[in-house]
Amino acid sequence: MSAPAPSSPATVTARPLERQEEVLTRPALAFVAELHRRFTPRRDELLARRAGRRAEIARTGRLDFLPETAAVREDPSWRVAPAPPALEDRRVEITGPTDRKMTVNALNSGARVWLADFEDASAPTWENVVLGQLNLIDAFERRIDFTDARGKRYALRPAEELATVVVRPRGWHLDERHVTVDGRAVPGALVDFGLYFFHNAHRLIALGKGPYFYLPKTESHLEARLWNDVFVFAQEYAGLPRGTVRATVLIETITAAYEMEEILHELREHASGLNAGRWDYLFSIIKNFRDGGPRFVLPDRNAVTMTAPFMRAYTELLVRTCHKRGAHAIGGMAAFIPSRKDPAVNEAAFEKVKADKDREARDGFDGSWVAHPDLVPVARASFDAVLGDRPHQKDRLREDVSVTADQLTAVDSLEARPTFAGLRNAVAVATRYIEAWLRGLGAVAIFNLMEDAATAEISRSQIWQWTAAGVVLDNGEKVTADLVRAVAAEELAAIRSELGEEAYAAGRWQQAHDLLLKVALDEDYAEFLTLPAYDLLGD
Repeated sequence: MSAPAPSSPATVTARPLERQEEVLTRPALAFVAELHRRFTPRRDELLARRAGRRAEIARTGRLDFLPETAAVREDPSWRVAPAPPALEDRRVEITGPTDRKMTVNALNSGARVWLADFEDASAPTWENVVLGQLNLIDAFERRIDFTDARGKRYALRPAEELATVVVRPRGWHLDERHVTVDGRAVPGALVDFGLYFFHNAHRLIALGKGPYFYLPKTESHLEARLWNDVFVFAQEYAGLPRGTVRATVLIETITAAYEMEEILHELREHASGLNAGRWDYLFSIIKNFRDGGPRFVLPDRNAVTMTAPFMRAYTELLVRTCHKRGAHAIGGMAAFIPSRKDPAVNEAAFEKVKADKDREARDGFDGSWVAHPDLVPVARASFDAVLGDRPHQKDRLREDVSVTADQLTAVDSLEARPTFAGLRNAVAVATRYIEAWLRGLGAVAIFNLMEDAATAEISRSQIWQWTAAGVVLDNGEKVTADLVRAVAAEELAAIRSELGEEAYAAGRWQQAHDLLLKVALDEDYAEFLTLPAYDLLGD
């Protein structure tokens, strides 16, 4: 890509990495600097707007569809742009970080799409940020392979068999401290998007596969408008036609659920669909209604299934909205992971994933997510049974669906209640995940589930909510800060005993324990646990 350079490129303050010069070129850093100068001020305004909206939710205890955008919802004439051929059939998508092994395995997995993740499945160490970009460049140039510790070599299959890459940059709230412009850190979203777009847009067009993106943590149509303006500018900068970029937006915040049509409308020349980001969605409900009283107290995470009435309302509204506007509706993550060593665990994972994907396919979704290559055939079978040879089922308009504002937040429709086992599980999962994240791992198998930052957020937010609300558990104990500290100490001791002194000492367990207690018990609720965690993350 060639374009006029701004007055100065972004500055990199991190230690050098091998081959980083292939990613951190002066023209690429000039592009990132231009993105920052143009769009970070609006990012800042939108983050402030988030805080104002949260304060309003705390005051009123409710959300509603926006009266000021009713005309957009009521206008039957508009549609998003037609899907490009590479995104026409999305029946199975695999997610995962952009390390070298995952890059090869995800592309080879048989999934139609790989969500190449710089967000919740990736801890933003400088190495992960830069080498993740390098791995994608190498993959598109077919010069990537991987040999594991056993000497097994992994190489790319023929081009026509590879998944289409859809990159997920970091959310708007996270900065990249190693990249600065005019003395200020650049938003991680603009670093991830900018480097990927700059290096790969033209080669992806030549491959007929992009550039495509997943947009995380969106909270309003105004944030979608900002992304749309980023895309317009980037395409002009690179000399590409408008609409070359395509984006799928994760509806993973409760506020975005009330603005699905508006989000598609803002991005309509670049939109390719919406995704039901179920784990972050639960986190967002807890976060926004954390002090809303007993009717907003969620039970144990594992008791909140996709058949819960408020979750059904959310997913069915998403399908209807997408198909009404000609967009793909993509289902959520199946967190269960198979075990090649334990047949019982393997069978249970397959059964649960099949039931989940069967339901999504019947409900009208056009595809869905899995976290492990072994689950690709399971999910594909569910969608094959409904789709057959068709690439999607956008013709199912789901006009039978009618969702009210209150149905989306009817948390008290659940009969399940918080349990002591649920509290212990939340502490155990969050401790184990945070420790791995601090070592640079973003996608972690814990208790036969694939955990990422979103599920850790649910865990610590539930602890915060249960403590603040003084929830009484099934064993009669009231959740207090002292009880949480006692359970956390017991879990830390159990981990130490399980690992042994040498392995325990090699980890970051005490830091993980301390950080969990901070983000779960501090009176001032941290908007994202990754913000204080980032301060502890090594270079």
